[in-house]
Amino acid sequence: MSESDSFINEVTEEVRRDQLFAMFRKYGWIGALVIAGIVGGTAWTQWKVASDRGRAQAFGDAVLDSADLGAPADRLAALKAAPATGNQTAIVQLLLASDPNSDPAEALAALRALGADQAVPQSYRDLANLRLILVSGTDMPIADRRGLLEVMAGAGRPYRVLAQEQLAYLTLEEGKTDEAIVALIALLTDQESSVAMKDRLRQVITALGGTLPEAVQG
Repeated sequence: MSESDSFINEVTEEVRRDQLFAMFRKYGWIGALVIAGIVGGTAWTQWKVASDRGRAQAFGDAVLDSADLGAPADRLAALKAAPATGNQTAIVQLLLASDPNSDPAEALAALRALGADQAVPQSYRDLANLRLILVSGTDMPIADRRGLLEVMAGAGRPYRVLAQEQLAYLTLEEGKTDEAIVALIALLTDQESSVAMKDRLRQVITALGGTLPEAVQG
């Protein structure tokens, strides 16, 4: 490389360096802002996690303390006073309905309210409606129970197989034993059916006089 080429390269490098420094002087505040945003965001996230953890701890302690109370009325009052926010309110409503013998009317009212609350996730609403059906029993007309269960038994719903099991029991309640057995056997081969559920289904099918397929007799 000639001396002139070397000189030109040095000059070019100096120009580039000057342009870079000028750019930093002109736009350096953007980088500083980004760094400040990252630091601030990290601090906010840590504060948010700590705050959420604190609220969750307070909620959990309140729920556990309520379980230690002997009288049903005291347990219900303590649950209602629990510092619940967001989806925790759905949990409280389910807990309020977990002791229907203490106050059946209030239990059913809590379940109906949760089942109709569009502000909570679908899984909470389905669970509430499923428990509503179980707690109500034959006090709820078969048509009403079937209407709720058929919605919950749709593809992709979180409690689909449980709803289908209850639909089979409704069919049995209507005196259609053979149809109920067919529906229960179908659930035995459903991949979403749990081991405990399959054990229960085998017992029910056998008690109804049905024959278990060889593939599911284990």
